[in-house]
Amino acid sequence: MKNAPADCIFCKIVAKEIPAHIVYEDDDFMAFLDIHPLSTGHVQVIPKEHHRWVWDVPDAGAYFEIARTIALAQRKAFGTEWVVSKIFGDEVPHAHIWVYPLNETKGEKNDFAGNKEKILANLK
Repeated sequence: MKNAPADCIFCKIVAKEIPAHIVYEDDDFMAFLDIHPLSTGHVQVIPKEHHRWVWDVPDAGAYFEIARTIALAQRKAFGTEWVVSKIFGDEVPHAHIWVYPLNETKGEKNDFAGNKEKILANLK
């Protein structure tokens, strides 16, 4: 990937060098379960092309529509209305949006396979 540091973990996930529980993928973006979830169904939404910051992603509208699609699926999958997003960017030097249910949810947060299936079943 151009401009990507050799050790970028998200670029390695995009290249399928590191396994991930992918819940969404198209030509430009990918969404996968966070390996250290804050809550059940915690997802990272990233551009496939390496950009350091969310604000550098060329099609921010498409990017945020994917985050919205994931959030709507999480609401149904985990029986909650309250899904939040966070953008910090200091944990991994690759643009990413955290999308996760904030309050009590149905399910176990470390059930990666089960949570993946629940999100996939509720994507529109």
